[in-house]
Amino acid sequence: MADANAGVETATAAGPAEEALAEAGLRLEVDGAVATVTLNRPERRNAMTFATWRGLAAIGRSLPEGVRVVVLRGAGPSFSAGIDLSMFSGEGGEGFADGSDAAATDRFIAELQEGYTWLRRPEIVTVAAVHGHAIGGGFQLALACDIRVAADDVKFCMKEPALGLVPDLTGTKPLVEIVGIGRALELCLTARTVHAEEAARLGLAEIVVPRDGLDAAVAELVASLLAVNPGAAVATKRLLWEAPQNSLEQQCAAERREQIGRLRELFGK
Repeated sequence: MADANAGVETATAAGPAEEALAEAGLRLEVDGAVATVTLNRPERRNAMTFATWRGLAAIGRSLPEGVRVVVLRGAGPSFSAGIDLSMFSGEGGEGFADGSDAAATDRFIAELQEGYTWLRRPEIVTVAAVHGHAIGGGFQLALACDIRVAADDVKFCMKEPALGLVPDLTGTKPLVEIVGIGRALELCLTARTVHAEEAARLGLAEIVVPRDGLDAAVAELVASLLAVNPGAAVATKRLLWEAPQNSLEQQCAAERREQIGRLRELFGK
């Protein structure tokens, strides 16, 4: 397996170099409080490689402090067709480990998962603008975001079990939380495709719009998110992420704690 620190780690202290991100099939644009991350391998339907996942992790580590909203999108006809199947054959110098060194493989997968886990940080709201194929790792990337805006041509599919693998890019937890374990089992173990109408019904997409209205819908959502008080947004996201693990008593205490912080900031105490 290739070195997990190769490629995008040529980044400067200010963040990953544009050239390194381009080689990883990514583009990053920061406009004030909004960062847009584009999966940019349209000729491969934005199929993902180890470099892609390392690049996403590097973006998360170097995100400017003033960014409040991060939009994930895909160039071309699809969000992402998932894992680049050429990696199974080791093309391009990168291939899968055989798992014989469990500790090393565990560390490697954890480094790839970092490309997804930062999207849940409370100080940002993450929006997936999903169209066309969102397969495997692409589906899991959408699931890692706080809000999914889907075009009516979207095709979600958890493909990994059909390839002899498991979904290991942080997607199993949000999938079960959204659709329940029974439906999650059915979706994963049949690797069937979920289209826009069903995605909305299951809660896999918060907003579904015609394909030609996707950009406008995302822009409208981003504007609405930025209109909310920044401190209140951070505190509320933190509360909502804690809620599923908390008892009612714990959640009530968390609400009191966060509200005290808000009152102190608002009234200068």
